[in-house]
Amino acid sequence: MNRFVITAASVLAICSALPAASRAQQAGQDSAPILRVETRLVNVPVNVVDGHGVAVGGLSQDDFTVMEDGRTQKIAIFEREASTPLSIVMAVDTSGSVFSQFKTERAAAKRFAEQILRPEDEMDLIAFSYDSQELVPYTNDARRIDEGIKRLTKGDDTALYDAVYVASERLTESKADATRRRVLVLVTDGGDNTSRKEIGYAKAVAEAQRAGAAIYPIIIVPILADAGRNVGGEHALIQMAEDTGGKYFYVTEKEDLKAAFAHLSDDLRTQYLLGYYAPRRGVDASFRKINVSLKDPAKSASLALRSRTGYYADAR
Repeated sequence: MNRFVITAASVLAICSALPAASRAQQAGQDSAPILRVETRLVNVPVNVVDGHGVAVGGLSQDDFTVMEDGRTQKIAIFEREASTPLSIVMAVDTSGSVFSQFKTERAAAKRFAEQILRPEDEMDLIAFSYDSQELVPYTNDARRIDEGIKRLTKGDDTALYDAVYVASERLTESKADATRRRVLVLVTDGGDNTSRKEIGYAKAVAEAQRAGAAIYPIIIVPILADAGRNVGGEHALIQMAEDTGGKYFYVTEKEDLKAAFAHLSDDLRTQYLLGYYAPRRGVDASFRKINVSLKDPAKSASLALRSRTGYYADAR
């Protein structure tokens, strides 16, 4: 009898001790270092067109493959005909070489702002010639953009690369929604004759890529003959568009400006948005290459894709 009582008491003591031991073990686990893997969301707007340049809708997430530096990534975000918010910087060249188009520029830019801006979007207006001046900070009010456009005045020389750099900096200061798309619209003839020596093509484009910006140059051609045109500047603008997933438009007649802005608006409204979480591979500032493709060989052969070519690991 007594032996049974002693045994039961022992069992009771052991059972009472278990929660305390469990708490002690849990405390030890809580105090152990926790390994955290930092990730970042990488957004990749993608335009898909057929052989005639017509936007192609109706594709699904399963149609796409996204690779970063040769590694396939899991698509975490997928949007058709992207309704995600836009941050746009419109930078207008006011130098003498494009002044003849000013009246048409103002009307076309005003219409673009009215068509593109929704409550969740924002636009910043910059004028540039020998320097860059912000006329209207970020707003979703097309009337304020119009007021800024009316204040455009003729400038002197053209610091194009400075303007791209400054505009890209402004885009890094835009709203930080996870799926926000950032766009730089350049209205210019492509000439650059006064940018700072330390700001050249490469640094300007790198800043745009750090901002996650797609560059859309609207290239105003003052004359059709190569003589007197800045053909090298035009080629630089085309390369900017290709490097950032944007698109360029040539304007040779005043009426072309309206069409260019209309096509630009359509381009932004018919994008797919793909997003993936890329783990950081150490702290560095390297450029990570992005490649987007279609899985189906038949679709891949008949359709063309346009997207950003990469991002900098230390960018926002």
